[in-house]
Amino acid sequence: MPELPEVEVSRRGLLPHLPGMPCLGAITRAPRLRLPLPDLNALLEGRLLSAIHRRGKYLLFEWTPRAGIAGDQEGWLIVHLGMSGSLRLVAADTPAAPHDHVDLRFPHTVLRYRDPRRFGLMVWHAGPHPERDPRLAVLGIEPLDETFTGPWLHRALAGKTVAIKQALMDAHLVVGVGNIYAAEALFRAGISPTAPAGRLSAARCAKLATAVRAVLAESIALGGSSVRDYVHSDGGMGGYQLSCAVYGRAGAPCRVCATPIRQIRQGGRSTFYCPHCQAR
Repeated sequence: MPELPEVEVSRRGLLPHLPGMPCLGAITRAPRLRLPLPDLNALLEGRLLSAIHRRGKYLLFEWTPRAGIAGDQEGWLIVHLGMSGSLRLVAADTPAAPHDHVDLRFPHTVLRYRDPRRFGLMVWHAGPHPERDPRLAVLGIEPLDETFTGPWLHRALAGKTVAIKQALMDAHLVVGVGNIYAAEALFRAGISPTAPAGRLSAARCAKLATAVRAVLAESIALGGSSVRDYVHSDGGMGGYQLSCAVYGRAGAPCRVCATPIRQIRQGGRSTFYCPHCQAR
């Protein structure tokens, strides 16, 4: 599933090409993704795309009101890539493949949404304040925000008995730290993924907050992780998965101490860690 770095890489890849451009219309080739698709052509044709934002793993496309339509107001297209979604810029005459479900047409390019599993979503929020959308209102802190610090994390984890890896992946607490990045951050911080979250000291929370921010920033710099279906807006692959210290390396020697990397299951997901470097 595309996580925070992959979604942020997608956003940054679109920024040089789309904001400030008018939408010429939309083409939908499926009635629904995870939820039924709105009438995108009716909603977007004639609007100007003013900005592209990100909240957690959601992309927020901000659209201006349409001139000459009484009562028309700004709106937001909220997009989630689901398990296998991607957004690509293609030429207008590029034939659609079987899993290319939505095209947004601009004067110089087409923004094409591809999703083999159709677990993504596109929903419309009319008017200002997209943060009030029920999907966004429940989201936790942004880990790349300057307010995500060791002291904040220590306070947020107080009293929690859940394992720290599962706490990091709880979007109501911290957004966008998926399976790969939680495992890699815990390795860097020297913390066992099974440690009770509420028992971490202030010092260890400080190390973990620093590790989370560093891992996410490095992944963004490397174009994210292309483990399954994720690709950039130009069709390129991410490279962070090639530098992982523990994720996907079960049985391989730890790059620090040579102890074999161990794999366990937590919350239905695979967890990878070094039992020596993350003994505590």
